[in-house]
Formats: sequence, C-alpha cells, structure tokens
Amino acid sequence: MSDPDISLPEGWEKRVSRKTGQAYYINTLTKESQWETPTEPAEEAAGGQVRCSHLLVKHQDSRRPSSWREDNITRTKDEALELVKGYRETITSGDEKFEDLASKFSDCSSAKRGGDLGLFKRGAMQKPFEDASFGLEVGQLSEPVFTDSGVHIILRTA
Repeated sequence: MSDPDISLPEGWEKRVSRKTGQAYYINTLTKESQWETPTEPAEEAAGGQVRCSHLLVKHQDSRRPSSWREDNITRTKDEALELVKGYRETITSGDEKFEDLASKFSDCSSAKRGGDLGLFKRGAMQKPFEDASFGLEVGQLSEPVFTDSGVHIILRTA
C-alpha cells in the first residue's frame, strides 16, 4: 500500500480509481497512467510515440458522415477543406487557440478534450494522419490532411 503523504516526483499526479478505489499515477506530460508509485520525474513521450490534437471536419463522403455536432453531414469535401483552411488561418494568426476551435468545431469526440488524441504509435491511425503526425515537430501545426474520416488539421503536442 502506498503512503498517502508521499511526495511524488515532478510531473506526476496521484488519482484514485472510481472502479476499484485503488491509487494510480498519471504522467502529466504524456497522460499515461500506471499503478506503481513513480520514483523518477515524468518524461516526455518516447519510443516511437507522438501526442497530437486535431480538428476534424467531416463531409458527405466521410466514412461516417455524422458527429456529435450534426446527425447528417451534407457539406462537400471542398466545403470541408475551406472550413479547415479558415480554422488554420485563425489559429496561425493568433486570433484563436487551437484547443478552443477544436472544442467548438471538430466533428470528432476528442473535441471535448480540445482535440487531444493522447499518445499513439505508428499503426494506430489512418496512414495519411499518421504520416502527417510523425512528420511534425512538437508545437507545429499541419496543413490540411485528408483521411477517410474527413479533413483534419493536426497539432503535435509531444
């Protein structure tokens, strides 16, 4: 059993499982969790993983043309692209933060997390999304990326 008064290394938070009542620990940099009490400071993502946020705009030809925002998406692929370009310009001009636009306008359920997808390895995402994500530097925003899901802009965060 771990001591509730133990001082955790930098970058870790202690949480309690709602299901089991057992303590677990969150790496605040990567959002990965573990049951064991950490003994070293949290580290950034490593081992071929990236962390990204995205803003997805679906269109009528998306593999599932519905979202939490709209039951039946009827916009064209070109209209989706124009929306994404507009969001990208708003972000790069500094008028709005990525997380805020993703929360309001992304057609992905990750919108509730500001677009955050967490850590992922190669093979976890559709190939064009994966290639774009792994090709970005931390803090870099992609150009529009097309997948079967729709049109994305991707922000690499780790």
